[in-house]
Amino acid sequence: MAMIISEECINCGACEPDCPNTAISQGSSLYVIDAVKCTECVGAFDAPKCVEVCPVDSCITVDPANTESREALEAKYQSLHG
Repeated sequence: MAMIISEECINCGACEPDCPNTAISQGSSLYVIDAVKCTECVGAFDAPKCVEVCPVDSCITVDPANTESREALEAKYQSLHG
């Protein structure tokens, strides 16, 4: 699964530098997460770093439209960092 940033985003940018896959970038009105690059930090950390550093509770959540198994996320991480 990929993470998604809600409309509650305050555009602080805290999440962007902590993403090990460079999946987070500034969008037109708020930060966005590229589902192709997001591995929920599987392969790098025990939990999604973006969620840990975000100052807004429940701003970054799992995107139900982009579901993947842990194995698929691990494989994606390996392909990004091969």
